[in-house]
Amino acid sequence: MMKKSEMGQDKNRKDSRFKRPESMTSKNKMRMGGKGLSLEAFANAKSKTDYNPALIKKKREFYKNAKYVSKYKKLKKHENFPNNPSFPDIEPPKDEIEPVGDREVNHERKKKKKDSARSLNEVYERKRKELEKARNEKEAIIQEMKERKEQSQSQRKALREKMLKRTRSGQPVMKYRIEHMLEKIQGSRS
Repeated sequence: MMKKSEMGQDKNRKDSRFKRPESMTSKNKMRMGGKGLSLEAFANAKSKTDYNPALIKKKREFYKNAKYVSKYKKLKKHENFPNNPSFPDIEPPKDEIEPVGDREVNHERKKKKKDSARSLNEVYERKRKELEKARNEKEAIIQEMKERKEQSQSQRKALREKMLKRTRSGQPVMKYRIEHMLEKIQGSRS
């Protein structure tokens, strides 16, 4: 048996399996990046929050109003400088300006609007028909591919059933295998 004095020396050796608690704590401190926060500092940091819904709402409203003001200023600037080349002219061309009492010109303008509406409807209908036609063609192609796939699967299934047929003693039926080989040879010739 070992004496108590020998046991203490064994613990202090570097090659022993036991580690000192001080070394473990120092390693943990190194791994964690220092001592860390004190309990008071941690509690104070947790209690201070910057979340205030009223302030957030105020800020949002402020930015919203600022956006409206900038839009208004741009409009005013545009109205004050109509000849500025950076802004397009809003005024209608001179040939479309009509006298106040001229009903015929007004009637023609309404007719032009109706014609333009009809032409827009025609364009819409034409475009819709083209899209529908393209969709129908795509569906037909997909349907054809499905039919081909089903047909090839049924052929493979029938061939597999023939190839897996066995006699009573468990031997494969050679009739179907020979037919298959003959078909392959004839297919390769032509």
